[in-house]
Amino acid sequence: MGVKRIFELYALYAKMDLAWLLRDTTFAVLAVVTDIVTNLSAVAGVFLLAWRFDGIGGMARFEVLFMLAYASIVTGIFQVFCSGGNTGHISRRIGRGQLEHMFIQPVPLPVGLATEGFIPFSGSSNLLSGIVIMVVAIVNLELTLPWWWVLSLVGNLLVSFSIVLGKAYFSSSLAFYAPVQAEEISTFVVDTFGHISTFPLSGMPVGLQWTLITVIPAGLLAWFPTLVLFGRAPFGLAGWYPLAFAVGLWGVALYFFRKGLRFYVKKGINRYSAMGHRR
Repeated sequence: MGVKRIFELYALYAKMDLAWLLRDTTFAVLAVVTDIVTNLSAVAGVFLLAWRFDGIGGMARFEVLFMLAYASIVTGIFQVFCSGGNTGHISRRIGRGQLEHMFIQPVPLPVGLATEGFIPFSGSSNLLSGIVIMVVAIVNLELTLPWWWVLSLVGNLLVSFSIVLGKAYFSSSLAFYAPVQAEEISTFVVDTFGHISTFPLSGMPVGLQWTLITVIPAGLLAWFPTLVLFGRAPFGLAGWYPLAFAVGLWGVALYFFRKGLRFYVKKGINRYSAMGHRR
């Protein structure tokens, strides 16, 4: 399947998303405003702490704000590309016996997973508000940035997003074997990582910092890349460490997901729920 077809699928799902959002004007306005207010409220709590104490753990006020904006953008990218049809929270589809919906569609499974979750209108509030907050932070930091800094920022955002998605698919492999118990495991993993990633780890015990960039890599979703972008990579690690971690994580995630999928194809799941399926 060519690139042109993939973009046609993105256009199709974008059209469906816009139609769903605009089916009721009042609902559309309330949905957008509610999402923006919720995101700003989540950011405000940590930023007000940083403002009250003139920074947190060696990070200045607006460095903390930049980190919060970074986390919001990562969450926003996940929502835009992976929230439709539970393609990001794939354990829901597996656990509900809905993966067969994708088997009968005239597109390969990887292409369906990559495109079906695209909701650029109803899912863009975190992304847009995160971009605005980041611009405010950069202006107040008065940074002199080289031309390649924006490319580095985009690259780090994509790596952080891939870590979130990799953890979701790695954990979702359990749903092939325990569909009822693990139906919501990807939701729990993604949400928990998102909550932890909004707290600056600077000033925390070194052992905890190492844990949160290795075993539980929540620190790689905002804190570590923020310091890398400011030229202060923690523990003297290379700036490409999150990329190396993401590659390793995806290698493990793909191995276990494919293994679980083979089990699913052979054994099936004696369960079906229409909940969550876009009809």
